[in-house]
Amino acid sequence: MSQQHNESPQIQQIIGLKANHFADLVRAAQLIFDPAAGLSGRNVKVDWREFGIPLDVAENLKLLGEQYRYASPHIPVEIIWSQLTPETRIWFMEHKDELWQLEEAFPALDED
Repeated sequence: MSQQHNESPQIQQIIGLKANHFADLVRAAQLIFDPAAGLSGRNVKVDWREFGIPLDVAENLKLLGEQYRYASPHIPVEIIWSQLTPETRIWFMEHKDELWQLEEAFPALDED
């Protein structure tokens, strides 16, 4: 088992976040990167501050969403944590239980 893989439980225990919180963060980052869900001709402008996301945090998450645009949201915790700015880490810890609401505000386009 790699050293990096061994860090995952330690990170989760120290910061009090679970793997599902990180998956929610990745899904939110993907949404921030592309709120139009990849549909061409659909231009969606969002002021993320209206969702309680500061601009610097939104920029960090947008980069994360771009990097993992087509990935499963279940990326190893240590990889995601290492890509978050200190401001984003603080915001994430404070809003970990609310991230799913962001996804609900932008329902999947294939849902009825």
